[in-house]
Amino acid sequence: MIKLIALIPLLPLIGFLINGLFGKHLSKMLASTIACLAIVGAFIVSFLIFLELRQAPEKTHIITLYQWFSAGTMKIDFSFLVDPLSTIFLLIITGIGSLIHLYSAGYMHDDEGHNRFFAYLNLFIFFMLLLVLGSNYIIMFVGWEGVGLCSYLLIGFWFKNTAYNNAAKKAFIMNRIGDLGFLLGIILIFVQFGSINYLEVFDRTSVVSDNMITAIALLLFVGAMGKSAQIPLYTWLPDAMAGPTPVSALIHAATMVTAGIYMIVRSNAIFALSETAMLVISIVGAATALFAATIGLLQNDIKKILAYSTVSQLGYMFLALGVGAFSSSVFHVTTHAFFKALLFLCAGSVIHAMSGEQDIRRMGGLKKKLPITFWTMLIGTIAISGIPPFSGFFSKDEILAHVYEHNKVLWVIATITSMMTAFYMFRMLFLTFWGDFRGTKEQAHHLHESPKTMTIPLIVLAVLSTLGGFIGMPQVFHVQHLLSDWLQPVIKYSEVSILSHTTEYVLMTLAVALAAVTIYFAYLKFVKQGVLPESDSTQLKGLNKLVYNKYYIDEVYTSVIQKPLDAISKAFAFFIDNKIIDSIVNLFKDIVDFLSGLIRRIQAGYIEVYLFAMVISIIIIVLSGIL
Repeated sequence: MIKLIALIPLLPLIGFLINGLFGKHLSKMLASTIACLAIVGAFIVSFLIFLELRQAPEKTHIITLYQWFSAGTMKIDFSFLVDPLSTIFLLIITGIGSLIHLYSAGYMHDDEGHNRFFAYLNLFIFFMLLLVLGSNYIIMFVGWEGVGLCSYLLIGFWFKNTAYNNAAKKAFIMNRIGDLGFLLGIILIFVQFGSINYLEVFDRTSVVSDNMITAIALLLFVGAMGKSAQIPLYTWLPDAMAGPTPVSALIHAATMVTAGIYMIVRSNAIFALSETAMLVISIVGAATALFAATIGLLQNDIKKILAYSTVSQLGYMFLALGVGAFSSSVFHVTTHAFFKALLFLCAGSVIHAMSGEQDIRRMGGLKKKLPITFWTMLIGTIAISGIPPFSGFFSKDEILAHVYEHNKVLWVIATITSMMTAFYMFRMLFLTFWGDFRGTKEQAHHLHESPKTMTIPLIVLAVLSTLGGFIGMPQVFHVQHLLSDWLQPVIKYSEVSILSHTTEYVLMTLAVALAAVTIYFAYLKFVKQGVLPESDSTQLKGLNKLVYNKYYIDEVYTSVIQKPLDAISKAFAFFIDNKIIDSIVNLFKDIVDFLSGLIRRIQAGYIEVYLFAMVISIIIIVLSGIL
């Protein structure tokens, strides 16, 4: 079955080609069915390969399809790497992707671009699968760039809206910044190691100097910062909410934003050798987690709250990477895929019922009208808040334990971030589903539960969000950590926790107690007291105004980076293009005009002039022969 690995990316590619080329001639039902079957088929193959790999004594297999190209000493095979890490990501991408495709069939049913949307979704999954399956950095980079392209297409899907187009361009351009660092890192890897194949590179790390390893690791991390939205390259991700809600779920939960995590975990043999790079990753991760969490406290757009939550959770994952807990980061990627996909799809269900309304200040009292959406969103909210026995508790607790062991200051930051997460998530839940309805009469009349194509994925994801954490039980329970053991052949440099059982119990109890207190405080404020956010943001003052406006980071980038670059571009356009280049082009044009004018005068049409020219020419020829 492993030899059929090419089927996994091939099926979504076929779905894209059918819907992309013939979508105009297909019914909506047929187009969505083709797209869904392509992803479900990829999931089935992925699951069968996972089962086969579990039984196989050898856990690493390279399947070479053909030699892609050869240039000098560089020989690149188009080949796939099947190992425990790639199979985990295959299951996440195709599994969550299948549920999102099914959900999209109901959510996008009335959209005029329905078939085009499913073509883009299939293409997105294809490139993400290519990213995690490639056996070398070049194939990873192709997938890396492909998901960047598809994110542009999906975020700007409703391209008639200028703001949405701007959000798509912002995502594309900011990712190019990170991609440049990634590309330079790949070039440096080839220069130093003479190869870009993972296994060959990782076997030769000992022959490269520490400074060079650090340079490579930091360049690769710049690429991860862009794709996985870390400070300072995070501002594109909240704006990515311009796309349809299923796109937000796909990008934020299971695919694009996890690419940076995958790349670093895949390259753990490089990163683990650089203390400097690991320190930078842990600091950036902690800062991103805390910074995004503070912004989420005062947001009122239901999708923006979840977007900043994603940025914060990604910070958690990078913090885990920075302290060497590679398998813990993958664990949180897995549980996050469950509950974040669930939360985004629940948000889409709410928006669908509210006729497109996204402001939680205009919601309220929806739990009776949307019972399935309410209960599943409650499960997702509890999971992300780190309450046992839901999945988020296990992965968050594991990260916090590793961070506590590594750096107490970072642990305090991570714990405060966890409390903020519980607060703003339950703030969103209480303002959406409790109290009186605050929307219009027309919206109240339209309220209804979503169709089964949308609610079935919610129920499945709710079950996964509830039970998914049991694949990684804490050491104190003396139960096998299934995920860590599975990843052991790939992640050889992962830090092993040596905390005492007492310390681990204290840390778990403290984390849960703080989360519970925070949730109770949110309940008192938004349910018991009925506090509502300011209806007019201009009424906010001081720190609240600063946080609500996201610390004006976008405005700072505009003033410090965009406007100066625009001014430089205009100056170059005026002086270089208009004054120099245009002048040179016009000079050649004037010379041609002058010479053509002279020649035109010779071609006057008088026979005597032509005879005179012939005589003169003959004389010149004769004289030249004599001389």
